[in-house]
Amino acid sequence: YVRLWGLLANWDGYIEMARKGNFSHPRLLSHIIEEEYKLKKENSRKMRLSRAKIPEQFVIETFPFDRQPKLNKKKVLSIYDSFDYMGKSQNIIWVGPPGTGKTGLATAFLIQAIHHGYSGRFVAFPELIELLYQAVADHSHDAVINKFLAYDCLLIDELGYVEVEPMQVGLFFTLLHRRHKKKSTLITSNLGFQQWATFLKNNALTLALVDRLTENSLVFNMKECVSLRGKLSAL
Repeated sequence: YVRLWGLLANWDGYIEMARKGNFSHPRLLSHIIEEEYKLKKENSRKMRLSRAKIPEQFVIETFPFDRQPKLNKKKVLSIYDSFDYMGKSQNIIWVGPPGTGKTGLATAFLIQAIHHGYSGRFVAFPELIELLYQAVADHSHDAVINKFLAYDCLLIDELGYVEVEPMQVGLFFTLLHRRHKKKSTLITSNLGFQQWATFLKNNALTLALVDRLTENSLVFNMKECVSLRGKLSAL
């Protein structure tokens, strides 16, 4: 009833361990509670990882930095190792051509946040835009916005693949505006900031969005990096 699954599964083992080790009652109880805590914490991590809907679970340890000499490896690893971006609610943006490893790096950062106890979600930009489009149609946009606001770390992948209607642009801006300095957002894009107006089709909102995003963001320019298609390894 109290869902102590670790205790239930290991009851006989605990009793035998206590008998052989001559455990006192407090010591045995302390050990059981600690093991239960570890189990619940690990199950929670696995659940957050599953709910993040990550297509391929890339990790920083497998990223082929040796094949990307133009990428500032020291800067990437410094940000990753310090893990300051979540505490400061900073955004991280990767800009560059397809196949240069933007998604792999962003995914590694998202997984890192999840491992540290934060909630997260991976969403492709076309999927997000489609969800916003449906939300306009059935008047559920507040619920959709709140859903994506709730994630501590949100990864929006491949910004710029689809053109966006005016209402969707407004909702997209609202989402990022409300996450600003409150939650971390990871973004990958094939297009530089000066080109975002080509798919957002609203110069004023594009300028406001870029200004707001870059105010509290770490930006990696991967325009000179080579293609790594087929060379990234997932778990």
